[in-house]
Amino acid sequence: MRPLHGIALKVSSVIVFIIMSSLIKTTTSHVPAGEAVFFRSLFAMPVIIAWLAWRGDLATGLQAHNPISHVWRGLMGTLGMGLGFAGLGLLPLPEVTAIGYASPILVVIFASMFLGEKVGVFRVTCVALGLTGVLIVLSPRLTVLSPDVASQREALGAMIVLGSAFASALAQVFVRKLVNSEKTAAIVFYFSLTSTLLSLITLPFGWVWPTPWELAALITAGLLGGVGQTLLTSSYREADASLIAPFDYASLIFALLIGYFIFAEVPTWTMLLGAALVITAGILIIWRERRLGIERTKGRKAMTPPG
Repeated sequence: MRPLHGIALKVSSVIVFIIMSSLIKTTTSHVPAGEAVFFRSLFAMPVIIAWLAWRGDLATGLQAHNPISHVWRGLMGTLGMGLGFAGLGLLPLPEVTAIGYASPILVVIFASMFLGEKVGVFRVTCVALGLTGVLIVLSPRLTVLSPDVASQREALGAMIVLGSAFASALAQVFVRKLVNSEKTAAIVFYFSLTSTLLSLITLPFGWVWPTPWELAALITAGLLGGVGQTLLTSSYREADASLIAPFDYASLIFALLIGYFIFAEVPTWTMLLGAALVITAGILIIWRERRLGIERTKGRKAMTPPG
């Protein structure tokens, strides 16, 4: 275990994913979200395959023992990705990032509902705090009945991004089930494969021929998606998940900088306050999981007979 190396890999993956989202955002006025998902997934695959080959996992890592769960994970993950890309065309990048933080909060709820995981008072309180933060971020956008077209677009964007968070949380629940039978390499590879194929379903719904710039941006976004995925996966091989998970929230810093300097998006205090509550809730849940993990480890050691 190399904690500092793991943190560096995790932060690098966060930066890469934000740049990827920024490139997708530059194409949203012309390129449909389903088409963006296709490029993001297809061009990530060569990077992932090369990474698996370099690790020596190409042969054994692509064995799928639970193909149906891969399909369900791919379906939810692709839906979450597509809705997220659609939301990028309707809302500022920092706001999309902040609403996306609802996903790990929702995982706690869905894991209790579908996996039977116990949720104590502490986690329930954290979930309530996180969802309050999400509502604060959403509150300026909840103007569906407004006659202003821009306000209606923003309200639609907020609901789309929230839907993305729900779908992504469900995808994570399927990942929790998959890790019991599948190798990480297989989970990563089959998601890219499934999302590439599923994105083709949107082909009849208005795909366009990208401009040279859009094509370059989409291909680069796909390659960066593959790089980001390999960095993220590698980070969890170098350090405990509970140590590096909070660095996910560094994405808001980079989203604010890119949003301000590239897209001239000025963050509101409402968005920053809501995001702060969501981040606080997420970090508290991670901290609690770490403490419980330490206690379980001590308990197992105490029960192990000497000799």
